[in-house]
This record gives sequence, structure tokens and C-alpha cells, in this order.
Amino acid sequence: MTPETRKKIETLFERYPRKRGALLPAIYLTQAEKGYVDREAAQDLAELFEIPPVAVWEVLSFYNMFYTEPQGRHHVYVCTNLSCSLRGARTMLKSLEAHLGVKAGQTTSDGRVTLGHEECLGSCGTAPMLRVNSDYHENLDTDEAKRIVDSLE
Repeated sequence: MTPETRKKIETLFERYPRKRGALLPAIYLTQAEKGYVDREAAQDLAELFEIPPVAVWEVLSFYNMFYTEPQGRHHVYVCTNLSCSLRGARTMLKSLEAHLGVKAGQTTSDGRVTLGHEECLGSCGTAPMLRVNSDYHENLDTDEAKRIVDSLE
């Protein structure tokens, strides 16, 4: 953890009645440094918050927006909930896996894309859909999904 990030986290403590209340934003700041929170960073957070390291890992493993391994420059997540699945999302995910040469949960060898799936992205009326970073793409078919992925730098 850089001294700058540590200082930002320490200023968060003033906003919360208990120091531990700042853990989520502190993890975001830590993750922003290199794109994920490894064991060393989790240990640093535990020491800073005066909590056991497992308490940090409980938060990291609960929320899907935190990463404990290196990630691609772009996160591509296909919604696989019922509405999207009924309209072809699982087929779209399998097609993207073949197209990119990785399975869901993996990153392409060039580090460009981490492919995954999420249980629900809240767009049931416009299924199937996927999220690229923070942008939603709805009413997709497999060809359009591939085009979107191919357009990523």
C-alpha cells in the first residue's frame, strides 16, 4: 500500500463512528492501486484497521466488485439469471468463452478481458445483456456480444 493510499484511508476514519465502518471504501482505494487486493494488501488493511486478516478476506470474498487476483483491463460479465438465460445468455457466454479462448472467471492471455457471469444485472426486461466495466449492453445476440468485446482496446 502506498503512503498516499494509507493517508486517504486514515482520513476516512473521521467519517465513521467506528473505524471498521471505513473498510469498504478502504478496500476500494486499495484495489484502485493495482486492480486487485492481494494477501499482502489485505494484511496491510488488517493492521491498519486493527482487525484479523480473515475479517478483511470475509469482505473481499463476499462482494463481487472486489478482486483478489489480477484482472483484465476490461471486465465483461454476462447476466445468467433466469430472464437472461431463457433468452440465450448461457449460450452467449459459452460463445464468448470460445471466442476469447478463456472460461468464465479467467482473463485473456493479453490481459485485455476478464470474462465472467453475474447472477443478476437487473435488466430482465431487456434480456439478454452483459456489462462491460460499468456500461450495460442490452437486447443482445451472440454476434453483437462478440462485436462489443472485439471493440475493446
